[in-house]
Amino acid sequence: MTDPDWHPPTNTPGVPRYGEYAQGGAPGSPPPPPPGGSYRAVPPPPAWTPPPKPGLIPLRPLGFGTLLGAPFQVLRRNPKATFGSALIVQAATLLVTLVVVGVVSFFAISRIASAPVDEQDAVEAGAMLTIVLSALVPVALAIVASALLQGVIVLEVSRATLGEKLRLGALWRQVGKRVWPLVGWTLLLSAALLIGVLLIGGVVFVCVLLGGGWIALAVIVGVFGGLGLVALGAWVSTKTAVVPSLIVLERLSIGRAIRRSWSLTGGFFWRTLGVLLLITVIVNVVAQVVTTPLSFLFGMVISLIDPNAAIEAFIPAAVLYILTLLIALVLGAVTAVVQSAAVALIYIDLRMRKEGLDLELQRFVEAAPGAQTRDPYLPHTAPAGADGAPRPDLGSPWA
Repeated sequence: MTDPDWHPPTNTPGVPRYGEYAQGGAPGSPPPPPPGGSYRAVPPPPAWTPPPKPGLIPLRPLGFGTLLGAPFQVLRRNPKATFGSALIVQAATLLVTLVVVGVVSFFAISRIASAPVDEQDAVEAGAMLTIVLSALVPVALAIVASALLQGVIVLEVSRATLGEKLRLGALWRQVGKRVWPLVGWTLLLSAALLIGVLLIGGVVFVCVLLGGGWIALAVIVGVFGGLGLVALGAWVSTKTAVVPSLIVLERLSIGRAIRRSWSLTGGFFWRTLGVLLLITVIVNVVAQVVTTPLSFLFGMVISLIDPNAAIEAFIPAAVLYILTLLIALVLGAVTAVVQSAAVALIYIDLRMRKEGLDLELQRFVEAAPGAQTRDPYLPHTAPAGADGAPRPDLGSPWA
């Protein structure tokens, strides 16, 4: 679905297209004289025509300010597909967590209360293990849902750049074809982080058990190991930041996407890290500004309620808690959209700077309606037909 506010440029004689000067050559040069005549006083020809902005961003390498501002415009441009998707994902994860963990916890605690005294310890241990295992269900759902949402936002940003708007259902159907590689990538990152934490925690735990002078070593390993893990995590996550975009838009496997992301971010590490950090700081500061007063008010209300009061006395606290939960849900959806959109825009900017993607995007939006065009996000190394023309299946898969 194309943005109704944008129309592709036409080949009108005398009107410059992308990167072209008007008739007469460079800006300021006079037009050619008519046959057998002389120059007439005419207005100076139009100067350089800047690349247009058919959709979300201008089709040129992006400035730092655009990279920071455009992710927030994604919400406003297509809220049903972006914010709607994020809200569905966040609400489903929260609902499953409350239902599964809540129900299992209720029965586990009831079993502990009704167990004989001589079996109390064993029943309590089994109940706690059951609660912990039940928490794995919403965790698994959250991994799949976050991977799906990331793919949806990546696809939406890529098509919004071309002036297109896709409906929520179309986005989900197309991203569903790539959701399992996205899930695999999310699991791989989570596993790497967990292994790093377990290694450092294990060393600290062993040193504490040994006691004596080993305690000092435990403190050193804990402090410097933690800082080193944070630095390593920031480096790896920045170098692999555009992996989801590569999986969705270039349809690469996880291994190829990691190698390509490592190459694309080469020479732009600090720029990429800076954008990601600033976006994270902005959305988290806004979230804290909104939720902190409500949390503080909730704590005050709870402290003023007599524990022996009737159930009606807890109604204001319950209302405040539900309100805080709903606001946190909305802010979580906004945060997820903005951060995923920032990653997608970084990917597009890197390819514009290193591979001339802006020219491919310009050719795509200038193509006549209905013309067979190659998906501009596919790399130049994509296979072509025997005559050198793009294969039919390489046309835009999101139409």
